[in-house]
Amino acid sequence: MSKEAFEEIVREIAELVGEAPLDAALAERLNEDCPVEGETFRRLGQLCAEGEGDGWLMQREAGGIRFGRAVKPGGAAGRFSVDVVRMADVVGPHHVHTQGEIGAVLPVEGSPRFDGLPAGWYVYPPGSAHHPTVSGGTAYVLYLLPEGAIEFTGR
Repeated sequence: MSKEAFEEIVREIAELVGEAPLDAALAERLNEDCPVEGETFRRLGQLCAEGEGDGWLMQREAGGIRFGRAVKPGGAAGRFSVDVVRMADVVGPHHVHTQGEIGAVLPVEGSPRFDGLPAGWYVYPPGSAHHPTVSGGTAYVLYLLPEGAIEFTGR
């Protein structure tokens, strides 16, 4: 049941995003339409926890990071893939968002910040790159990638 509910929420989010450019205006809109204190955001965090507990979400682990692709492009989220990671005070592998990234920082324990950002939505534009970093606690980071595009650099 939780997997179907998860897919329904990411479908709604993908429809909300539509064809909007991946930029700061989209992040602002997502934070207004699906705020941290709102039901959708709260339910999304709850479903990530259920999926992890049930074993269908974040089935892999490396370097202290649990991760997995929950939805492939062309699935429930349309043109987006949906991945979820669980990170606690760790720096992840460097990668490039060749077509951009839309993400949600969902606190699990403490007051986690993702790349210095608090709980909520963020958007990285096409061509952006980083070492994903969680500090101050534990968070699920759910992210949508257009066409599933991501390039790990090995740096």
